[in-house]
Amino acid sequence: MKKTFMPDFKDTGQLFDHQLKGLKWTIAHAYKGSQFYKSQFEKAGIVPEDITSLDDIRRLSFTTGNDLKTGYPLPLLSVRQADVVRIHASSGTTGKRKVLSYTQNDLDTWFDMFARCYEMAGLTTKDRVQIAVGYGVWTAGMGFQLGCERLGAMAIPVGPGNIDMQCRFLVDLQSTVFCCTASMALLMAEEVNKRGIKDKINLKKIILGSERSSSAMRAKIKDLLGLEDMFDITGMTELYGPGAGIDCHKHEGIHYWADKYILEILNPETLEPVKDGEIGEMVVTTLCKEASPLIRYRTRDLTRKITQSCSCGNILFMHDKIMGRSDDMIILKGVNIYPGQIDEVLSSIPEVGSEYQLHLERKSDGKDYMTIKAEARQGFDVNHAKEIMDKIKKAVHSKIMVSCAADLCAYGKLPRVAGKSQRIFDNRS
Repeated sequence: MKKTFMPDFKDTGQLFDHQLKGLKWTIAHAYKGSQFYKSQFEKAGIVPEDITSLDDIRRLSFTTGNDLKTGYPLPLLSVRQADVVRIHASSGTTGKRKVLSYTQNDLDTWFDMFARCYEMAGLTTKDRVQIAVGYGVWTAGMGFQLGCERLGAMAIPVGPGNIDMQCRFLVDLQSTVFCCTASMALLMAEEVNKRGIKDKINLKKIILGSERSSSAMRAKIKDLLGLEDMFDITGMTELYGPGAGIDCHKHEGIHYWADKYILEILNPETLEPVKDGEIGEMVVTTLCKEASPLIRYRTRDLTRKITQSCSCGNILFMHDKIMGRSDDMIILKGVNIYPGQIDEVLSSIPEVGSEYQLHLERKSDGKDYMTIKAEARQGFDVNHAKEIMDKIKKAVHSKIMVSCAADLCAYGKLPRVAGKSQRIFDNRS
C-alpha cells in the first residue's frame, strides 16, 4: 500500500474536533511550560480549562515577532532545554534574530508536513529533487532536503546560486524537480535556454518558495523550461519552516495543513476577522508544536481565505497566494497598496513581462508619486511602449484606485538574482 502523509479525516467535522483537541493541548502545554505564555494567560484572566470551543481562541492574546526578539535567545520555550535537539533562526540581517527551538517530535512533524507538500505536488520516490535554496541556521535548505528524504526521493542539495553547477547537475543527474525562489527560477530558465541545454535536461516540475511571484513570471518560467507543472510552497521559520502548505495540481489555492495549525485571517489594524474573500493578515496557532508553540502569532503575511472546496477533492482548507506583508504595505495618497496587487495588474497585461520595479518618491511639491518600471514580454517591440505604458496606468488606476507613471523597458533589462528580487524602492524619506 502506498504511503501517504495526508490526514485521514472523513469530513471537516472530524478536522474541527482534531483542532479543538490540539488547541486545548497547546494552551495547557504552554501554560505549564512557558513563563511568557503563563503571564499572557494570567493578564487575560484565562486558565487552560476555559478553552472549551474553537471560538475561545479569540479570548487569547496575540504573539508577535517582537515577543520572539524580546525573549532571545530561546523565546517561547515551553519544554526543558535538555529536550531541545535543534534551533533555527530567521534570515533577517538587523537586530536580534528570531530563534525557534525544536524537539525531536517537532522535527518529525515538520518533515512529515514537508513530505506532504511533495506528495501533493505529485512527487514519488523516483523523483530527483535539486534543491537551490539557502542552507545554514535558517530553515529553507534543511526543510526542502529532509522533507524530500522523508518522502524517499533523491535529494540533490546544491544550495543557492552556483549556476554552472546547477546546469551541470540538471544535465548529468537528470533532475526532475527544482526547488528555489521565483527569481532563481527565472534566472535558471533563461540560462538553460542561453546555454542551449533545454533538450538535454529532464526537468518536470518547479517548487517555488520564499518569494511572491506573479502569474506572468510563472508562465514565463514554465514556457522557457517546458515544465509539466509549478507549485507555490508556503511557510516561515516560526511555523516550523517552509512546508506549511502548497497548491495542488488544480491550482485553486494553497492547501494549508489545518491539522497542524489554526489559521485566522484578520484585519491588521482592527485585529477582527475580515469578511470572506477580503485580504487580511495570517494569524496562526499551532496544535502540536512542543518546544516553541505559537498562540495567535501575527505572521504579517497577507492573503485571503478561500471558502469553497478544491475540485481535487482534498478536504484540507485553502488560502490564496501570499499578497505581501502588512509591514510592507505601501500607503500612497491615502490608498493602501499591497505588492501582490501590482503583480496581479501587470499579469493581466499580455505585453508586459514578469520583471518589474516599483519606485516611490516625494517631489518638491510635497506630493508622493509612484512609477512602475516594467519589462516588456520577450519579443515585444518597445517602439510601441507608449501604448502599453498607458495601459499599465489605466489598469492600476482602475483596479487599485491610484494614479502612477509607467516606464517600459526591453526584455532582460532588469536585474536577475539567485535570491529574492528587490521590487520596491521607497525614496520618500
